[in-house]
Amino acid sequence: MIESWDDIRVALAVARQGTVSGAAHVLGVHHATVIRRIDALEQHLGARLFQRHPRGYTLTDAGRTLLQTATEVDEHFGQMASRISGAGDRIEGELVVTSLPELAPLVMPRLMPLLLQHAGLRLRYMTDSRLFRLDAGEAQLAIRAGARPTQPDYVVREMIVSRQALYATQSYLDRFGPVEDLLGHSFVVPPPDGPLAPVMRWLVARVPAANFLMVSNDPQAREAVIRAGLAIGSVPPSNAGGLVEVMCLPEWESRLWLVTHVDLHRSPKVQAALAVLRDI
Repeated sequence: MIESWDDIRVALAVARQGTVSGAAHVLGVHHATVIRRIDALEQHLGARLFQRHPRGYTLTDAGRTLLQTATEVDEHFGQMASRISGAGDRIEGELVVTSLPELAPLVMPRLMPLLLQHAGLRLRYMTDSRLFRLDAGEAQLAIRAGARPTQPDYVVREMIVSRQALYATQSYLDRFGPVEDLLGHSFVVPPPDGPLAPVMRWLVARVPAANFLMVSNDPQAREAVIRAGLAIGSVPPSNAGGLVEVMCLPEWESRLWLVTHVDLHRSPKVQAALAVLRDI
């Protein structure tokens, strides 16, 4: 295996210029360096690439094979470098966003026009209870709730202050009455051993497990039980159409944060996503 592409570049220069001195001038090196590189490459390949004569170097059959293949590779490298240098200015490729499952109704209406506007952009939208590591390349942009993230090399911007409330159907309230005594009502909650929104932490701390009609980490499943008139629970305000707000406290407000890694923060596609999400 050839250890250095530089040796092949030297051979290409000699083949194109026809002389060691011409190649040395193009490459900006001493002619002795050119001779040493050619000798090393021929020794490594076990074949003569050039015939030496007083007027310069001419290619052997092996040299012509090397020239043809190396020229093609060199052109591919040039095309690749051109695409890479220009890609940084374009909004295209894969954009990996991680968020909370219940935030999709808030986030997706902003990201979808971005996909329509930039045909070369592809979105991977991932939700999970764990935090994706931006420093490990698991995501390029994260939407997080709660305390402001403090990891080194993370760029953090406030997205919005999310209003939290408890909701029920009117049919549920007709059956069980207003929420004056929490112990007289049934609730749906996420698992208490996972990350909880402020409203859920407040509720879990005050209501015994016997009042939890259902525990689920699936926000759609919890909303289905609420809309069936079986229990009270929290849903995103954007999803609360048709439900009755039964309780809302200021301490339940939750801040949402847009988090990026410093190495990718200024990339055009990340900046474009940040712009639409901060405009919520």
